[in-house]
Amino acid sequence: MMTNKPSTPLTRKLQTAPTLAMVIALAALALPGCGPKSVKPGINDPYKKMTDVSVWTKRFEVEARGIFRERLRIIEALNLSPGMVVADIGAGTGLFVEPISHAVGDSGKLYAVDVTPKFIEHLDKRIAETGLKNVETVLCKEDSVSLPPNSIDLAFICDVYHHFEFPEATMSTLHDALRPGGEIVIVDFHKIPGVTREWIMGHVRANQATVIKELHRFGFEMTSNQPTDDFLDENYMIRVKKVEK
Repeated sequence: MMTNKPSTPLTRKLQTAPTLAMVIALAALALPGCGPKSVKPGINDPYKKMTDVSVWTKRFEVEARGIFRERLRIIEALNLSPGMVVADIGAGTGLFVEPISHAVGDSGKLYAVDVTPKFIEHLDKRIAETGLKNVETVLCKEDSVSLPPNSIDLAFICDVYHHFEFPEATMSTLHDALRPGGEIVIVDFHKIPGVTREWIMGHVRANQATVIKELHRFGFEMTSNQPTDDFLDENYMIRVKKVEK
């Protein structure tokens, strides 16, 4: 016959002590560097080390760049309307700030979001000089767009998705920031062996098909009204909408 042995201080301590696996897991969470893993370490170093924004303005806002040359057609493809709240993720030098601001009107709002303090300073100056009243700059984090939940109708990500070091974490925060049924328009580089320029092949992490698969995994699906992008030489455009994860 089995009998219950009285507990001792030692047995009570063993019964309540956390398991070794639990201790290791908790310790790992507390260690630095145990957060999301970068998919492209150093991709944003040139911007972090920037001292003169004009260097990038001269590089980004020139006719030789297809995105600049076709900027008005890109804005038209966004299908913006007065009153919308839009986020320009990775606003950079502010190439699209003015046209988006005008498209959403005084009753709308634009968040110009960037991870680089120098770009934010430049954007603030550009916004003040142009007298735009419906634009707010946001200094975001490497793994977060730093926008309030349910605050935007549409996010615009132009030549920036491949600069996300932590795409899953970043897109999760963007998913939260979008209102129900909110949409994202992404413009990024094609990555096609034998067609795409060698520099882009090395610079861009994922091709269009991979990006679409990632977006599905992150809680988005393609919309039925895909924008026309045949006017772009090196870039594609896709439109996705928020779905429940």
